[in-house]
Amino acid sequence: MVAFEAPCGQYRGKSGELIKITLMKLTKKQKAIIYGVIFGDGYLQKTGTQNARLRVEHSKKQEAYAQWLYENLENIFSDKPKRIDRVHPKNKKTYEYVRLQSNASPWFGKLRQKFYDNSNKKVVPSEIALFLESPLSLAVWYMDDGYYYARDKSAHFYLPNYNQEGRARIISALKNNFDINATAYCRPDRNACHITINGADLHQFKNIIKPYLIPSMRYKLPLTP
Repeated sequence: MVAFEAPCGQYRGKSGELIKITLMKLTKKQKAIIYGVIFGDGYLQKTGTQNARLRVEHSKKQEAYAQWLYENLENIFSDKPKRIDRVHPKNKKTYEYVRLQSNASPWFGKLRQKFYDNSNKKVVPSEIALFLESPLSLAVWYMDDGYYYARDKSAHFYLPNYNQEGRARIISALKNNFDINATAYCRPDRNACHITINGADLHQFKNIIKPYLIPSMRYKLPLTP
């Protein structure tokens, strides 16, 4: 078990919220899960000049996945998954989500410096090959932010608005670390991009992440022809 030293204590943020800073002890498996979450929908929220915390939100139908994250990362989260309601600004419908939030840590603060630029925009770190070297990280990223397109028999990762260099880094890491040939496609009408894996590389991808997919998320990638 690897220990990351951090001062213990707590302070109040700008909104008056009490923020706890903890001494974290993370295993190799836990770090792999965290990296996968950050590549996905996970958000590293700045809580001071050196600290940050991890926030994860998913729709209620993915509550089992949120529970799995909590069970594997219980020592970093401040509480069990919480249900929250959010009103859509356009259709005014209320949607139910589950949220996990970690305690603040300088370790998360250092990760934030790698995954975000000065304008708070998510970026692909130059050291992506180090953060995306575990099959578990790849599987968590897919469970977190991936989908399967049955008509084309292809797997996809949704991407934030990364620039061309960031997308190229992802494609290079997939090839160098997992021998997967992937492509990136951006839809200018939606200002959105995704990574695509198909053909023989889809078979390779399935074999790599299959051991790590939890039952509730297997719908995202059919594991039989």
